[in-house]
Amino acid sequence: MRVVLLLAGLLFASSAFAFHCPMDMKKIDDALAADPVLSADQLAEVQQLRAEGETLHKAGKHQESVDTLAKAMTILGID
Repeated sequence: MRVVLLLAGLLFASSAFAFHCPMDMKKIDDALAADPVLSADQLAEVQQLRAEGETLHKAGKHQESVDTLAKAMTILGID
């Protein structure tokens, strides 16, 4: 019974991260559309992290995607 509950919990947590990724990508896209004040290097890094986060999301690696997108959001000053 404990194993079933553990697996159900992990499935739910994975689903929660799966929905979190698109929200974070939208926040990044919206911030980039607002023409943030960033250096060329910072802008390139944000774009690279955004693309990597989407790739990880599509590969089902949602925690890695959330972590990668969080780095881009930090650079952009998004909470």
